[in-house]
Amino acid sequence: MKSHNPQERPAFPKRVVITAGMPYGNKDLHFAHIGAVFVQADFFARFLRDRLGPDNVLFVSGTDCYGSPIVESWKNASEGGSFSGSIEDFVALHHDLQRKCLDRYQISLDYYGASGLGESKFIHEEISNEVFQQLRDNQRLIKVEVPQFYDERAQALLNGRQVIGKCPFQGCPSDKAYADECAVGHQYMPSDLVNPISTLSGEKPTIRKVPNWCIKLEDFRKDLQQWLGHMQTQPGHRDFVSKIITEFLSEPIIHVLKTFEDKLQALEGQLPKHERLDDGEKARSFRLVFSSLSDRDQACEILSQAEVRYRTSKYLVPFRLTGNVDWGVPVHDVSHDGKPLTFWVWPESLWAPISFTATYEQSTHGDAKRWRRWWNSTDTKIYQYIGEDNIYFYGIGQFAIFSGLQAQSPQLPPPEGELQLTTLIASKHLLFLDKKASSSGDIKPPMAQELLAHYTSDQLRAHFLGLGMGKKSVSFKPRPFDPQAKDNDADPVLKEGNMLSNVLNKAARSCLYTLQKFFDGLLPVADISEPIHHRCQEAAIEFERHVSKNQFYLAMNTADSFIREITKKWNREMKEAEASSNEALRRQTLVDCFHMVKVAMILMHPVAPEGTEMFLRYLKLGQNFWSWDTIFDPIYTFMDNPHTHRFEHLEPRVDFFPKHESQFTKK
Repeated sequence: MKSHNPQERPAFPKRVVITAGMPYGNKDLHFAHIGAVFVQADFFARFLRDRLGPDNVLFVSGTDCYGSPIVESWKNASEGGSFSGSIEDFVALHHDLQRKCLDRYQISLDYYGASGLGESKFIHEEISNEVFQQLRDNQRLIKVEVPQFYDERAQALLNGRQVIGKCPFQGCPSDKAYADECAVGHQYMPSDLVNPISTLSGEKPTIRKVPNWCIKLEDFRKDLQQWLGHMQTQPGHRDFVSKIITEFLSEPIIHVLKTFEDKLQALEGQLPKHERLDDGEKARSFRLVFSSLSDRDQACEILSQAEVRYRTSKYLVPFRLTGNVDWGVPVHDVSHDGKPLTFWVWPESLWAPISFTATYEQSTHGDAKRWRRWWNSTDTKIYQYIGEDNIYFYGIGQFAIFSGLQAQSPQLPPPEGELQLTTLIASKHLLFLDKKASSSGDIKPPMAQELLAHYTSDQLRAHFLGLGMGKKSVSFKPRPFDPQAKDNDADPVLKEGNMLSNVLNKAARSCLYTLQKFFDGLLPVADISEPIHHRCQEAAIEFERHVSKNQFYLAMNTADSFIREITKKWNREMKEAEASSNEALRRQTLVDCFHMVKVAMILMHPVAPEGTEMFLRYLKLGQNFWSWDTIFDPIYTFMDNPHTHRFEHLEPRVDFFPKHESQFTKK
């Protein structure tokens, strides 16, 4: 047999950490949490365990326990009578719901923690303060009088979700903006929010200056530009990730409507030095380009006082690390007016996966410090699966924090012993019936648990992996949830699942039933034909190459074509063997197709773990069956004695990839 060329196969790191974006602790998981993030991350983790060995892969995530949305949800639930208990009880309830949902979708996390619960809470607090102290020691932090909204009637400082207005960024598509962050993730100073309204009183709040610690993102601008260049050369880099980050690397700009040209002309002498640009007659506004953020902020104050309408461009504003909400990770030895500060939820959630790794190491090896062998080693590559809206935080905020932990000027890539920078695998929006769904918007997404009343987890996993969310937003159109669907319409969600339930299932059953009927349950010992051996190599390497680039939908296409070839070959050659009573052809077809099914099952193992593991149990072989080191070897290599190894008897109508009971026609 001709062996594969190792040079054709993509390279993988020695060790891998995989994280999945953390869901908030005020809700169960909806379909996009599962489909756009967790299934994608789980597929890659399962594939790499087969490819690198399970000891070289760590998959962690957890519940994001803190933040103003959780506080607001808890208060509303408590006041409305739907919940009775502490905020910690409230978060624990949802953490448990999330974990059960992940289990039902076969998400194989090594550790699913919670930033504010159990042992991970205390380890997370310790690591959070280590990060803060190291950044302060490295002189990366600045104390800033951060503007914060204050409700005069309620006599209360307002948290992020207690103020609603319009995003100040030019051209922002968001339909909702909060104190310092809009619904699509733009960051700005509270004073820039357009038409702010307090949710407590319904009145316009005032601004008060509150001291907080920030990391000055502007200082990392050149380093970030350098890292972007490196990022864009990596296999599978998604262009929209670097595009979104690049939008924040321009000069500080203010957009002023041309209708205010006379007022702007009168203020020219008062504004800091800037360049005024006119993009032509069709443009509605002028661009005022400043050399620094402080100059731009000074200009904003002048324009506001003169009642000139403007919008700011995206820029690297200081990234706040601390806040003053009670429900948060405490910052040790730091306070304001005698009240201890807490971490703002976004930065502490960025290093929470490190805390979860430390908790995992503490529980399995009794040493939380072992997290460094994963996160501080150049032998490890860290993949983070996130949604498009979170690119700013992971791509810019996290970059500055991780780079700022180096004692000297950041080295890129970081050397051995320093915290390694991560590879961001961001998904575009997973739409619901062609529209963006949000638990806080008008279109409510179906919860992940609801889908399992209509589909198996293998079917849903296969469908989500077949969607190309790395390039554009795609729509999820489950027929049971589509009011426009007709009785005779095919269900788009079942396309990939049918490849499993109908095609691969039939191929596996045909091989086993034929083996039982004609060969006494023993697989004939014979060489795989050269064309089949070559085709299996070709399909596996193509699949592997797509996975290495995080192009899972292309890997699914490769597998689909390959699996359908098995059925075509079986039907054609077995029909010929029957017609001519050609026992040799029957034997060779069985040997060849069984090898193809073996390879197909390995390809599908990270896609449909339940069905493929069931197949392995019938083979009565060990878990080394899934190793990619031996993916091209005949199945005999896994048997102690191929001449006596008898597979488990397969009864009639047993399915490896059964359909959901709701999909059978009821008579």
